[in-house]
Amino acid sequence: MSYDLTEEQEMLKETVARIAKEQIAPGAAERDEKAEFPWDMVELLRENALFGADYPEKFGGSEMGLFSLCLIIEEIAKVCASTSVVLLVHELGTMPIMLAGNDEQKARYFPKLASGENLIAFGLTEPNAGSDVSGLKTKAVKDGDDYIINGTKTFISHADVADVVCIAARTDPSVAGPKGTGIFIVDKGTPGFSIGKHEDKMGIRGSSTVEIILEDVRVPAKNILGGEGLGFPILMKTLDLTRIPVAAQAVGIAQGALDYAVNYTKERTQFGKPIFSFQGLQWMMADMTTQVEAARQLTYKAASVFEKLPKNLDRVPKEAVRQSAMAKLFAGETAMKVTTDAVQLLGGYGYVKEYPVERMMRDAKITQIYEGTSQIQKVVISATL
Repeated sequence: MSYDLTEEQEMLKETVARIAKEQIAPGAAERDEKAEFPWDMVELLRENALFGADYPEKFGGSEMGLFSLCLIIEEIAKVCASTSVVLLVHELGTMPIMLAGNDEQKARYFPKLASGENLIAFGLTEPNAGSDVSGLKTKAVKDGDDYIINGTKTFISHADVADVVCIAARTDPSVAGPKGTGIFIVDKGTPGFSIGKHEDKMGIRGSSTVEIILEDVRVPAKNILGGEGLGFPILMKTLDLTRIPVAAQAVGIAQGALDYAVNYTKERTQFGKPIFSFQGLQWMMADMTTQVEAARQLTYKAASVFEKLPKNLDRVPKEAVRQSAMAKLFAGETAMKVTTDAVQLLGGYGYVKEYPVERMMRDAKITQIYEGTSQIQKVVISATL
């Protein structure tokens, strides 16, 4: 299988790398310090038409595909993980509609989402339903031509700034396990929909993470995706797909930390020569660059595999599921290892906020947790063997 970059993808990568270096990197530390949602970065992504990378052309997207989106996210994550999360969450929120939305739903929401005029989030996780998505307690009860939704969602990225949120809820609590679940499109401003706690996070601090409170939220029945009982397969395929951009984010964070560490060790002198010349540190960096490249190749292969699959609810081949989970697992673990080693290479300077690698280390941790922990990825992988 070949997944070499096309000429267009090479140009895209170079363009985004330049934007990242010139317009995103300079404010990365400040965004981390302020811990506020980066509206200036949203505007930058809008201006450069990056929101629409994986949207169909007929809805205003560029239809470049999942692989190209991963390239964009990787380049941005090299300098600012928080800004890369904006595109990650947009893809995550969109994917249920992409997979199961009807023509009317797509026509209603996709044009403004593809342009970035509107933002979208995905409300899945609950206090007692994280890794076990079958443990949802949020309920959606049919009432005439509407559903009434009650429940609480936690750790939801960008729900406070999103114009649209896809909400997972139980439509039939009497059915055990994953069955009896639906996904609903909920518009901003719907009565009963409110934002609770704002989380104060260790990393990706320039990205908001909040609690959603749903109190008798009345949603038109036309806003359910696919129909009652289809929520679980939508959730599963959504996560199969969107864990790949998370892997790309992890690769970007790791590469950014490695690049900084290499440059630092060539400039920093001890015992009369650059510390890069010491074999012990050379071997550390050799391991780091090998791990990053291995993670990148796993991620690119997974993106290539899924790009060839239809964006509908057709069953995902187990080999593709395995590729996705392996990419997420290995890239997340690599990001944590490489950023930790980068801090070590900088010594005391690595531990202070004046240098970016401590931020990168904090940002890397979440890639082992969200959209399926490393432990859950191992469960997914082993289930395909």
